[in-house]
Amino acid sequence: MSGSLKTSDFFYELPEELIAQDPLEDRSSSRLMHLPLDGGAVSHHSFKDIKGFLKKGDTLVLNDTRVIPARLLGEREGTGGAVEILLLKRRSRNDWECLVRPGKKCRVGSRVVFGDHDLTAEVKEVLPDGNRVVSFEFQGVWEELLDRLGEMPLPPYIKKKLSDKNRYQTVYAKNEGSAAAPTAGLHFTKELLSEIENMGVELAYVTLHVGLGTFRPVKAESITDHHMHSEYYQVSPEAAEKVNRAKERDGRVICVGTTGCRTIESAAVLKDGVWRLESGCGDTEIFIYPGYEFKLLDGLITNFHLPESTLIMLVSALAGRERVLDAYREAVRERYRFFSFGDAMICI
Repeated sequence: MSGSLKTSDFFYELPEELIAQDPLEDRSSSRLMHLPLDGGAVSHHSFKDIKGFLKKGDTLVLNDTRVIPARLLGEREGTGGAVEILLLKRRSRNDWECLVRPGKKCRVGSRVVFGDHDLTAEVKEVLPDGNRVVSFEFQGVWEELLDRLGEMPLPPYIKKKLSDKNRYQTVYAKNEGSAAAPTAGLHFTKELLSEIENMGVELAYVTLHVGLGTFRPVKAESITDHHMHSEYYQVSPEAAEKVNRAKERDGRVICVGTTGCRTIESAAVLKDGVWRLESGCGDTEIFIYPGYEFKLLDGLITNFHLPESTLIMLVSALAGRERVLDAYREAVRERYRFFSFGDAMICI
């Protein structure tokens, strides 16, 4: 089936006013749509009701990546022309793979200055996909400098500036390195996670640093021609043990967000005829779309995604393309809030 699917098969009409521009004051007060995997009717809830869909023995997989202030605004040395650099993937202490705008004017050897020359950058290499390898020069602690000079790399559909940087972080964000937040996790509060744990649900934290795939649309007509950019992931022995224990006792593995899903599916290995989660780290380019057979995932908590995006394709692989598009059309009718700061869906 996947061979005949086109990118346009994942399009839906979305009024612009339904794109959430601000996070809600109370993280867990967003709305929650339940899309049953058994074909049952869609139902509407508050995110606080998420506990009603979980049960003792389940394991909830959460991505504990932390967004860095990865958007740097500077000037080209000599000309003063404005340059935007978006940090995507760290290659060494000083070198990063970056998205640079305007790319045509930032050739190899171009230098960019930030602030009061506290930070300078030089383009070292232009990659085949148009990204740049940029080498930074600075004094002091990189993280402190980035916190002072960088901005949160909010998606382009969010027009408002974020007053509180922490609202684009999950409450459990820990490992720095993302260019975007794993937004399904933004709905959880520490109190809600504690209540879920007290129900007998285990929390397994994995890491996937969200990179360029979040920002790039699918341009290929056939979805199988789309190439995913690689993203770094890490699975601890403790997280692997929790997921494997859930599978052994017939508990369910429920991922918070598409990034958690892509992490465990990337790190799944077949041992003695049984799929298990293997601890370790690496880079993944996994692209999940209809026709994919999930190895470990049993359920998904996710936001409402852009039309024709790899994320809506992943949800469609789990719940069915027609079902997902019908649910999205109902979400539009019910005036749900969409995308990063929007409402949530649980497929289980």
